[in-house]
Amino acid sequence: MKINFKNSTIFLICLTFLNFKFSEAQVNKKPNVLWIVTDDQRMDSNGYFNEITTGKKDSPLGYVESPNLDALAKEGTVFTNFYCNSPACAPSRGSIITGKYPHHSGIYGFEKTHNQTDFFNKTMPQVMSDQGYQTAMFGKKGYYIFNWEPKAVRGETNFYEQFVSSTELRKNKNTTDWDNHTAWGRVNGKYTKLGSSVNFYYPNGEHKSFPRGKELSAKEKNSKLEIEKELDILYAYTRSNPELIIGGVNSMPGDKTLDGNITREFLDYLKYKNGTYTSPVGKKMKGVKTSQPFFVSLSYHFPHTPVMPPKEFRDRFKGKVYDIPEFDKREVKKLPPQLKKIYEKMKIDALTYDEKQQAIRDYYAFCAYGDDQIGKAIGAFKEYSTKNNQEFLILYVCGDHGWQLGEQGIEAKFSPWELSNHTTAIVVSSEEKNFKAGAVYSEFAEYVDIMPTVIAAGGADVSKEEFDYLDGYDLAEVLKNKKLKRDYVLGEFNHVAGPRAFLRTKDFSFSMRNRESNRKASNKQKPNINIKWGLNAPRKDVEMALYDLRNDPKERNNVANDKGYEELADWLREKLGNITLGDGRIESNWTQQNDYNISDFAAGADDKIIQIPKKIIPEL
Repeated sequence: MKINFKNSTIFLICLTFLNFKFSEAQVNKKPNVLWIVTDDQRMDSNGYFNEITTGKKDSPLGYVESPNLDALAKEGTVFTNFYCNSPACAPSRGSIITGKYPHHSGIYGFEKTHNQTDFFNKTMPQVMSDQGYQTAMFGKKGYYIFNWEPKAVRGETNFYEQFVSSTELRKNKNTTDWDNHTAWGRVNGKYTKLGSSVNFYYPNGEHKSFPRGKELSAKEKNSKLEIEKELDILYAYTRSNPELIIGGVNSMPGDKTLDGNITREFLDYLKYKNGTYTSPVGKKMKGVKTSQPFFVSLSYHFPHTPVMPPKEFRDRFKGKVYDIPEFDKREVKKLPPQLKKIYEKMKIDALTYDEKQQAIRDYYAFCAYGDDQIGKAIGAFKEYSTKNNQEFLILYVCGDHGWQLGEQGIEAKFSPWELSNHTTAIVVSSEEKNFKAGAVYSEFAEYVDIMPTVIAAGGADVSKEEFDYLDGYDLAEVLKNKKLKRDYVLGEFNHVAGPRAFLRTKDFSFSMRNRESNRKASNKQKPNINIKWGLNAPRKDVEMALYDLRNDPKERNNVANDKGYEELADWLREKLGNITLGDGRIESNWTQQNDYNISDFAAGADDKIIQIPKKIIPEL
C-alpha cells in the first residue's frame, strides 16, 4: 500500500489535536476543590452539629451562631464523629498534608521536620498538581515541614504552586489586626532575642503596643493598662502562658482582621481570573485559570488565640450566659503524672466566674465571625464554578483539632481528652453522587481521611500501589463500603508533657505514655531506641488513663487503676502499644537527611477492629 505522507501528516496532527482536546476536556470535567480548615475550633461551636446530635442548635454550654455552615450542612454530608490524629497544630496539619498517622510520618510535635528523607511521600497538593490541578493556599500553613540543608533545617517548605500565608499577612500592618513581634539581633557576636512586643493595629492606621517578657517601666505599664481596658483583654493566667489572650474585642472590623484578609486573598484569586495581580503583602500573584480545575486550601486562623472577635459580632453575644463546664479538683488526683502536668500548665483556676463567662462568650462569638467569613468564601467559590460550568467539591473541617473551655479544668488543646480531638466535617459535591444532601455519617472518621478524599475527587486512584502509604480512606468510599467502618480512632502527641498515644472506641477512651523519654530522636538519642518500653515497662510507669464512656462521657473519672478495670486497661495498652510502636513506627532525627528507623515488630496490629474479651469488660 502506498502511503500519502502529506495526508498522514495531516492525520497525525488532527489525532494529536483531538487527543489534546480530549485530555483538556477530561481535566475540565474535574471538580474545583475547596478545602476549608479552621484553627482550634471545637465541634459544638457550630449549630448544625448540635442540632444533629442533641436536637437543638445551642451547644451544651449555651448559645452559638453559625448560619452559613448550618446551610452548608444541609447541602452535603456531615461527619459527626471526625477525629484529629494529634491535638496540636503542627502534628495535626502534618498528618493531614501527608495522609499519615504521626507514627508513620514521624511528626509528633513542633520539631522542624523536612521532606528530604527516603520515607517522605508526595503530599496532598503535590498529588493534586499531578492530577492537572492548579494549587493555591491562603492562610495558615502550620505543618512544620521545612527545607533541609546540610547544616540547618530552615524555611517552611511550600507544596502549593501559589500561596499567601498568615505569617506574611501578619507581618504587614495593613493585612492584620494583631501580632506578637519578636526582635532579634547580635549581642557580643551571638544572635540573641532582644525582646518582644504585643501589637494592635487599627483601621485608621494607628498602632498601639506594649512590650512583654521584661520588667515594664511606669509609662509602659500605663500604656498596657490603657490598651487592656480599651480592648477588654482577658488573659488565661496559665502557668505555661500567663499572657495568652482568651478574650477581648478586636481592634479591627471584620473585613480588616487577619481572617478577613485571608478571605480577601481567596476572593482576589478568583476575581483576577486569567490575569495577574499584586497582593497587599507585595507578592506577584496569578489569578485562577478558567481552563483548569483548581484546588485551594483556605486555612483560617480563628478561633485561635488571641480570641478577639470583631465588635459587630461580639455585640451579638453580649449578655449571653453560659453553663461553665463541670470540674472538680478531685478529678486531678486520679490522673497520671503526664495528665497532671497538662492540668498544672493549662489550668484556669485563676479565672473568676465572670472571666470564665467572657472566655466562653468571646470564643463562640469569634467562631460566629469565622462562619461569616466562610460564608463569603463559599459564596464566591460556588459562583465562580457555576459561571465557568465546572463541578465543585467543598470540604469543611472544623478545626485542625478541638479546644477545651474549662473541661478537665483547662483552657487549651494538647490533651488526649474528647474535646481536644473530636471535631466534625462537611463534604458538599455539586454532583451529589457521593455526598448526598442532608446525609449524616455518625461512625468514626479521621483526619488521615482528608487527603485520600481530596485526591480521589481530583481523579487519583487511591487503590493503586503508589498510594499505599496513605493511612486513611476516601470518605466517598466510606459512605458506600461498610467494610471501611472503624471500631476506633487513634493519635499521638509529644509536647507539653511528653509522648502520649491515645485510642478511642464508642465505649472507652484510653491513653498512655508510650515512650520512656520526653526527648525526640536526635544526634544524642537514636530513633526508636528501646522501642518496646511502652509494652514492657512497669505498669505504673506507662501512666495509663481509662474512661468508661458508658457512664462517664465527659471523662472525669480515670479508672485505669480501679479494681475491675485493670485487665481492660492492660488489654488496651497492648493494642495501642503494638499499633503505635510496632506497626511501621517511624522516628527520625530531623537534623539529618536520612537518619531514621522503622519499627515493624507488630505489623498489621492496626486492623481497625476492637474485639475486647467480654470477661474483662466491667458490668455497669
